[in-house]
Amino acid sequence: MTALPISPMPAAPGTPTGPQLDEPPVLHGRGVTKRFGATTVLADAGLAVHRGEAVAVTGPSGSGKSTLLHCLAGILAPDEGEIRLAGERIDGWSEARRTELRRERLGFVFQFGQLLPELPAIENVALPLLLGGVSRRDAVDRAAQWFTPLGLTGLEQRRPGQLSGGQEQRVAIARALVTGPDVVFADEPTGALDSETGRQTIELLTGLVARTRTGLVVVTHDAEVAARCHRTVVIRDGRIAAEVPA
Repeated sequence: MTALPISPMPAAPGTPTGPQLDEPPVLHGRGVTKRFGATTVLADAGLAVHRGEAVAVTGPSGSGKSTLLHCLAGILAPDEGEIRLAGERIDGWSEARRTELRRERLGFVFQFGQLLPELPAIENVALPLLLGGVSRRDAVDRAAQWFTPLGLTGLEQRRPGQLSGGQEQRVAIARALVTGPDVVFADEPTGALDSETGRQTIELLTGLVARTRTGLVVVTHDAEVAARCHRTVVIRDGRIAAEVPA
């Protein structure tokens, strides 16, 4: 197992850098097509995301939003098209290699956090580092650096059942960012939160990816979440129907 490099947390207080539009996209999908049996659920879809940029993906249920996210994240292999991460083509990689990629170079935030209930918050954040071969001491030290920026100081030893929904999602954000990923994928990250907590959560997430120069892809039904991203891509019937700037 390849050990992840130890590096300081890049999200220390400072001015957000914003989207790096003068650089090549950190994530680029072209002509992405995915079929399940005789049904085409994604057809010739394309999406480019730059470092520091937040892109919302919206559309009706069943339109192909999650399938696009899963293809871009290496969870599914597309039937056609290509996907590049930091310039490297990844769509033809083996499942084992894509699993390693997801662990070490991508971050994920889900609707319900998906924290391990038996672990305290700090160990949930450190988990991707531990799985990548980082020593326990270094992993916990790196994880601890995220608690203050996310307003979680003093909650390091609390288990998920002792946290509010918003606190759980902030722990999940810390877990997604702790490895210094190229891209974070968020699937309905505010769907289980009340409107004010959801607003605070998406503001934290978009602010941190800007500071860390991380790309962000957010699948959402929430127009307010989409409005806090730099661009919105609309999918209908498996195709990109529109692209709307903020």
